[in-house]
Amino acid sequence: MRFDIITLFPEMLALVRDYGVTGRAHARGQWSLQGWNPRTFTDDTHQTVDDRPYGGGPGMVMMAEPLHRTVVAIKQARQDAETPVILMSPAGQPWSQRQAQHWAQSQGAIVVCGRYEGIDQRFIDTHVTHKISLGDFVLSGGEIAALAVLDSIVRLLPGALGHMDSAAQDSFHPQLQGLLDSPHYTRPPQWQAQDVPPLLLSGDHAAIAQWRRQQSLIRSRALRPDLIEAARQQQGLSASDEAFLAQLAAQAGGSDPGPGSDEA
Repeated sequence: MRFDIITLFPEMLALVRDYGVTGRAHARGQWSLQGWNPRTFTDDTHQTVDDRPYGGGPGMVMMAEPLHRTVVAIKQARQDAETPVILMSPAGQPWSQRQAQHWAQSQGAIVVCGRYEGIDQRFIDTHVTHKISLGDFVLSGGEIAALAVLDSIVRLLPGALGHMDSAAQDSFHPQLQGLLDSPHYTRPPQWQAQDVPPLLLSGDHAAIAQWRRQQSLIRSRALRPDLIEAARQQQGLSASDEAFLAQLAAQAGGSDPGPGSDEA
């Protein structure tokens, strides 16, 4: 799997290329990463990559030609004219664990990190095949968002996390039906007068699995009720899950709509 990142600051890519889980996977050759600076593909002395926007207004706009030349050079280096081109953009599809899993099974992509007020739309219309957003907020450039996307993809590669089941316990993973993960504890068994839940020390793996599932439901219901509803819509909640959620609602003095309900 190979990612080629178009950025004015290729040195930023070291965060995922050289450190931690993604860095170790890169060193093992599980994936490759190369940064491409569009200034390299300019003709003028100042290596200009931006200009004033037509129609007026503040800020500058990244020019189409340097970006176009960069994409062409990358596709030639990859020997693949059909390589997907991703643009980090507020107009993109919100990033999710499901998308990370999809791209983790791919051959990678070209990722464009914009700067300034934006990118000439003609380049976007010509080259971009996918748009990705981390959320409804704006960053100074696409690099930080791209790093987050790359980290979420690479950690899913086989062996990247060291244990094959580690990723399956992540929040939003399909094995959790997209719900939040349960709380985690480690040694010591007591810290600042706070004890680890005794069940986790019992060695009863079936009971521990049930506890973790219930904790996942509790956290998701309290913090992200939208995830509960999404799991319902996808028929990801078992009868025991629904019974436990109904019990939580009764204890709280409220109601849980449950499957097939018309309640809001």
